[in-house]
Amino acid sequence: MKPSLHIANTSVAALLVAISAMNATAADLSVEQVSAMLKNASPSTLADFTGKDLSDLDLSGLDFRNANLRGVSFFGSKLVQSDFHGATLEGANLNGAWLMGTDFTGANLTRASLLSVVILGGAVKKMPVFKGANMTGVKMIADLPGADLSGADFSHSMVGVNIKNQGMGQMRTDLSNANLSGATLAGADFNRSLMTFCDLRGSNLRGANFFRAKLGGADLTGADVAGADFTEADLDRTIFRDVKGFADAKGLNRAENVDKIVR
Repeated sequence: MKPSLHIANTSVAALLVAISAMNATAADLSVEQVSAMLKNASPSTLADFTGKDLSDLDLSGLDFRNANLRGVSFFGSKLVQSDFHGATLEGANLNGAWLMGTDFTGANLTRASLLSVVILGGAVKKMPVFKGANMTGVKMIADLPGADLSGADFSHSMVGVNIKNQGMGQMRTDLSNANLSGATLAGADFNRSLMTFCDLRGSNLRGANFFRAKLGGADLTGADVAGADFTEADLDRTIFRDVKGFADAKGLNRAENVDKIVR
């Protein structure tokens, strides 16, 4: 007998888990079918997985270059999620994709688009992993508090608010408590991003834009901040110990709580 759903007292996340447990189904496609679609793709006919369920599949090492993965679900019934370890997703469209727990370790996401991706909170919250991923030139708006992005390359990426496409205060990337140690953010735009208590130790922040970013409590120990712009950023208790290029950082005289930084 299926369990009843007490919707009034159940969060959206818990409700989805209950539905998944009651109606657990396999992914819409097998790994072999996914591989065949990718193989048959061409510059004029891109692989299109729009809205498909690809949960719990081992997609590691596959080439999803320029593929349409818009709204795809990687949210597995067993919460195992999909594996893109070492896969190529260069130029892929993952806008609105469900990424709970998806493993992008070492994947190539150069110029990929990850706008408004879905990562549920509550009991089922499991962050996707981008450890060592190539995120060069990526466009991303996502809630990733506590996520592992250590060693990832965000060079020249657009992670902050795009004023041309959205109003101020709307859809900000949340990297609070995220691990970005050893990451490269050179020339990247993280304006207005939430990065409180973010681990940026030993990271390359040269020329990065942190305009109005929330960096309170973030740890930049040993980071290279030459040319980074901290104009109006909140630096309450931000750790700047042993940073490189501090004298060449921009906007510190216009940052908030700059008198409270830790050096």
